[in-house]
Amino acid sequence: METNHVASSSSSFASFKTYLRALSDTPRRVRRRAASISTSSEETTRLREISGPTLRRTLRWYDLICFGIGGMVGAGVFITSGKASSQLAGPALVLSYAIAGLCALLSAFCYTEFAVEMPVAGGAFSYIRVTFGEFAAFFTGANLIIDYVLSNAAVARSLTTYLGAAIGMSSSETKWRLTISVLPQGFNQIDFISVVIVLILTLIICYSTRESSLVNMLFTALHIAFIVFIIVIGFMRGDVKNFTVPAEPQHSGGFFPYGAAGVFNGAALVYLSYIGYDAVSTMAEEVENPVKDIPIGVSGSVIIVTVLYCLMAASMSMLLPYDMIDPSDPFSAAFKGKSDGWHWVSNVIGAGASFGILTSLLVAMLGQARYMCMIGRSRVVPEWFAKVHPRTLTPVNASAFLGICTAAIAIFTDMSILLNLVSIGTLFVFYMVANAVIYRRYVLVETTNPWPTLSFLFCLSLTAIIFSILWHVAPQGKPKAFMLGICIAMAIGILQLFHYMVPQARQAKFWGVPLMPWIPSISIFLNVFLLGALDRPSYVRFGFFSVVIVLVYVLYSVHASFDAEQNGGLNQKSSDLSAESTVDEEYYFKV
Repeated sequence: METNHVASSSSSFASFKTYLRALSDTPRRVRRRAASISTSSEETTRLREISGPTLRRTLRWYDLICFGIGGMVGAGVFITSGKASSQLAGPALVLSYAIAGLCALLSAFCYTEFAVEMPVAGGAFSYIRVTFGEFAAFFTGANLIIDYVLSNAAVARSLTTYLGAAIGMSSSETKWRLTISVLPQGFNQIDFISVVIVLILTLIICYSTRESSLVNMLFTALHIAFIVFIIVIGFMRGDVKNFTVPAEPQHSGGFFPYGAAGVFNGAALVYLSYIGYDAVSTMAEEVENPVKDIPIGVSGSVIIVTVLYCLMAASMSMLLPYDMIDPSDPFSAAFKGKSDGWHWVSNVIGAGASFGILTSLLVAMLGQARYMCMIGRSRVVPEWFAKVHPRTLTPVNASAFLGICTAAIAIFTDMSILLNLVSIGTLFVFYMVANAVIYRRYVLVETTNPWPTLSFLFCLSLTAIIFSILWHVAPQGKPKAFMLGICIAMAIGILQLFHYMVPQARQAKFWGVPLMPWIPSISIFLNVFLLGALDRPSYVRFGFFSVVIVLVYVLYSVHASFDAEQNGGLNQKSSDLSAESTVDEEYYFKV
């Protein structure tokens, strides 16, 4: 008892001796803190005070739409669409983008319900923390920040390539990068351009969110203009027969050369082009009218991007038969080497992709800083990250730290290595948020029995996992179709049983996911399916960083949050939710 008292009455990090005492008390502290949940009222009031000055509310729905478009429409569409069309879906890639857009919209609905209820900077971290507790939130939030940093470094590296294409320079990578032979392969090309771009964007987001929005609007407008140009040129120069007639007669023809399976496999690949809308939810604390602006901004950006992607896919399919499309550079390659005066279009495409890279990088860096700011408020990382600068009213510490980390990785790490390390963390967060929105609707802490809802979520995820394994492993034929049909029937049956037997414990006060629990359940199923489409290196990365995250939590985070609880800065568990509801309504009345 004496040891626990000493460890609790002072900082666990005051000295090496007190830290050793804290480590000896780790099991008890993990039991106390890991499942501790916050409340929406605590997230929106008391925890925000840790940052000092509040973030300035300057954003409207059109800012959020531009942030969403800028975050999603980067270089990804220029990379994934070629492979998806030539190897997976063919001309039916248009449907693949439509299906992927529907999946993104379902996930966006889940994000929107939380963002309207809790307009804070933490995004998914806060949503999971008020639902499943501190450890689950830290695990998913830390994985997401790692994904942000690595993917931002990869995107910054790709800018060198597209800038070279914009000015017609061949083999721009070797001309614009300094090769150091003593470094290992994949880490020996120093890219100073990517570092400069990252640091400039870091300064912009540190200076002002309003100015960051204006810069994003400018780049987004230019990028959309280039995309519309590509679409128009494709329809002008293309031929409708390319939708059904391949270049080589021995290849399968028709609109569905790879069948229905190819359409869904293509959707799994191009879905990565939609990742980025989640960063919009991290801007919720800076929105003037969250109840109105967030649903329009998040859903509107996903719908607009889906329309643009479908038109781009149709344009690409009209330019060339699917079996002639370059998997790595589909749009530029369609015009390179042209002797009919259209070769300049590839330069324009390079310029358009460059603007897309800048917008997606800006939005992602804004989002990652606000995630880190909220994690700092929860004390599981140093409180220094939560501080808001009194003059700029932005999370300068988190922005600068993550910007420097991104620049340090981008300067020497090859893009192909970085791309193998991203995506799974983001999809995992989408999956967790969909689970959280169901759990929060059907469970009131200390009032409702959580096991029926937890059992439903477990059975639904298990069915989705079995479906995904069968989809990728089972041989083609009627037995496979029959087993997949059984999985879908089981999922529908489980969902229907839960819907009729378990009543909702609460209703969304301002904006809720429609058709509850169907939409978030479909989102869970689809996200599990998309996770199953990722390659082995993604899971190796996820496992490695997950182990590191758990170690950080056990060695530092749980002790820091335990100290904060002892000092009255954090709750150990949720308070009575009827009282929380009253506080929330008062807070929104003020907003």
